Amino acid sequence: MSAPTSSKPRVSARLAAIAESATLAVDAKAKALKAAGRPVIGFGAGEPDFPTPDYIVEAAVAAAKDPVNHRYTPAKGLPALREAIAAKTLRDSGYEVSPDSVLVTNGGKQAVYQAFAAIIDPGDEVLLPAPYWTTYPEAIALAGGTPVEVFAGADQEYLVTVEQLEAARTERTKALLFCSPSNPTGAVYSPEQTEAIGRWAVEHGVWVITDEIYEHLVYDDAVFTPIQRAVPELVDTSIVLNGVAKTYAMTGWRVGWMIGPNDVIKAATNLQSHLTSNVANVSQRAAIAALTGDLSAVEQMRTAFDRRRRTMVEMLRAIDGVVLPTPKGAFYAYPSVEGVLGRTIRGRTPTTSAELASLILEEVEVAVVPGEAFGPSGFLRLSYALGDDDLAEGVGRIQELLA
Repeated sequence: MSAPTSSKPRVSARLAAIAESATLAVDAKAKALKAAGRPVIGFGAGEPDFPTPDYIVEAAVAAAKDPVNHRYTPAKGLPALREAIAAKTLRDSGYEVSPDSVLVTNGGKQAVYQAFAAIIDPGDEVLLPAPYWTTYPEAIALAGGTPVEVFAGADQEYLVTVEQLEAARTERTKALLFCSPSNPTGAVYSPEQTEAIGRWAVEHGVWVITDEIYEHLVYDDAVFTPIQRAVPELVDTSIVLNGVAKTYAMTGWRVGWMIGPNDVIKAATNLQSHLTSNVANVSQRAAIAALTGDLSAVEQMRTAFDRRRRTMVEMLRAIDGVVLPTPKGAFYAYPSVEGVLGRTIRGRTPTTSAELASLILEEVEVAVVPGEAFGPSGFLRLSYALGDDDLAEGVGRIQELLA
C-alpha cells in the first residue's frame, strides 16, 4: 500500500525563499578544494587569519573550569558582559548607554535578524544601501519586511546620498540599514555624511539599524563615526549592532550584541529566550576579557590589514579594466570588473561577475565572491584577511589570467 501523498510543500515558503550565504558557500568550496590537495587561495570569508589574543583565551580556559559557567544564565546576557559593553560603548563611541539597553546575542548575525524582527511588520520597507552584506536582505525578508535597494556604484565610492534615500522613501518605509565601515565595499562614510543621513532619518521618522562591527578597522584619513553620537536624537529610533568577531579575531566564539530602546530590547530578549536562550557562558567570559582589556592587539591586527590593503589595491588596479575605489575600512576590496566582462579569457567570455568568479576559480584556483551576492553584477569582493604571501600569490594569479 503506497503512502498517502500531500499537495502541501514539505519546506515552508518562508525558509524556501532564503538563499544560502554566498560568502560562506565560496569559503566552503575553497576549503573543500584545498582539503582535496588543490592549491586554492580563498578571498571569500570575512574572517581574520589571526588567532584570538592569548589573554582572551586564558580567560575562557579559566571560565570553563568554573562550575558557575556550566549552567543557564539570563537570556539577555551576563550582567558583567552587558556592563562591559556599555563601558566599551562610552570608551569607543563617546556616548552613554545603560546595560539594561544591551542584549547579548549568538554572534552578530543573530543581532541583525532580531533587530529587524523586533521592529518590522509585514509590508514594512527597509532601505538597504547596495552593495550590501549578503545576510541583510534575507534577515529583512525573514522578519516579514521588504528590502528596497539603494545602489551606489564605484563612481560614488559606494556611498549613498541623502537624495537617493529620499527618492527611495515611501509611506511604507520603516527603517534604514546603515553600515560604516562597510562590508562588502570597505567604504566609510565621513562624519558629515553620517550626520546628514541621521538627521534625514530623524526628520522622516525612519528607524536606523546601524552595524558597527568594523568600527576599529579604518585606514588613511577615514574615521569611524557612530551615528548615534553624530545625531543624539536617534536614541529612541535606532538599534546598534556590534560584536567581538572582527575586532578581536573571535569569529568562532559567537558573541554579538544589540543596543536599543528598552521596549525593543525587551521584545528581542523575549524572542531570544525561546530561540537560543543565553550565549555560551565561556564565550561571554572571553568577551568580557576582550572588551575590558586594552586595544594593543587590535592595533597590531589593524596595521597588518592596512599593509595587505595597500598591496591588494595596487595589484588589482594594475589589471586593465578593473576600477577600484580605495577601501578605507573593514578588510575588503570591491573592484568593479565591468571593464573585464565581455572579454574572451582562455576561450571563455564571461558576461557577469558570477561567470567571471567561476572562471577565476576553475582556471587559476582563486576563490572570490561575485557581486551578485551583494547587489548588482559587475563586481567582485576580495577579503584581505589572509596571509601576505597568499594574498600576493592569489592576486598575482588573477593578474596573469586577466592580462
